[in-house]
Amino acid sequence: MDAANEAGQPKLDPASAEPGLAEAPEAHRPAPNAPQFTRDEDLHAYHEMLLIRRFEEKAGQLYGMGLIGGFCHLYIGQEAVVIGMQMASEDGDQVITGYRDHGHMLACGMDPNGVMAELTGRRGGYSRGKGGSMHMFSREKQFFGGHGIVGAQVSLGTGLGFADAYRKNGKVSLTYMGDGAANQGQVYESFNMAALWKLPVVYVIENNRYAMGTSVARASAQTDFSKRGLSFGIPGEQVDGMDVRTVREAAQRALAHARTGEGPYILEMQTYRYRGHSMSDPAKYRTKDEVSKMREEHDPIEMVRKRLIELHGVPEADLKATDAKVRETVNDSAEFATHDPEPDPSELWTDILLEARA
Repeated sequence: MDAANEAGQPKLDPASAEPGLAEAPEAHRPAPNAPQFTRDEDLHAYHEMLLIRRFEEKAGQLYGMGLIGGFCHLYIGQEAVVIGMQMASEDGDQVITGYRDHGHMLACGMDPNGVMAELTGRRGGYSRGKGGSMHMFSREKQFFGGHGIVGAQVSLGTGLGFADAYRKNGKVSLTYMGDGAANQGQVYESFNMAALWKLPVVYVIENNRYAMGTSVARASAQTDFSKRGLSFGIPGEQVDGMDVRTVREAAQRALAHARTGEGPYILEMQTYRYRGHSMSDPAKYRTKDEVSKMREEHDPIEMVRKRLIELHGVPEADLKATDAKVRETVNDSAEFATHDPEPDPSELWTDILLEARA
């Protein structure tokens, strides 16, 4: 949640002369010399991003039907960020993020059935139906949440990096946050600690331009988030977060920096969410034309689809078959999540205390 909304600053209608509305989001600038993917790399990116897109679309449907309660923050439009990062990461690298987290879970390889079941509050969910959208974890997949408190995961992700440095295991903590969270004080405390101890952390700022509902032009004095670590000596760069190729390339540099003992690195992913902050957000702070323009000109999945057809010669029928298979996977997860039993009342008394080991 951004500071402007917390302070009670009113949201104005897009038709009014809201300061900063005309210039936000900043003009999207695709990388002029984007690295090329092989055919297999583009096919992999296409499948993984499409899985997130279709899963989130189905989650939105289930929310509208009343089968998902509480908050639900969809990742539609931002898929290239987490897939590009995961394509550059190694087994054992940890991932931690905020509440827009379903895409990160799927990118880490978590089972769509378990993720969707948690969304619907069923016992087959990753937190046995007790965590919901914002609180899922998987030690097996090195995914440490899903956190509902804005910016809280940054301190925790820094702690994961501290553990890696202490153990000298060569792993890196991929710590995600949004542009709104980047203004939190605990973020800068974490930056200071990570730089002081040269912790292996890559801070990924997913700048989708609006935080909870206020443009960065109105909420942030410094809108170049890649510079947020300069006072601590942390290098950073801005990345076209709508192109999975540029994301992976930047991720490779950042991860190598952190993994070789050089300390933390900041990646500002310039991305965009097509839906509101959450399912309850009407998103009146931006125009429909703005969203349509981003969809038509910079959609991360459509860009890969075009490359597969025009550059790699993949038949369109094959891509339609991939989409059909992904939809089947997602439909199966929805079927599982709506028929799986709810948690037994005895679950109220579990996972409260961690028993000390002898």
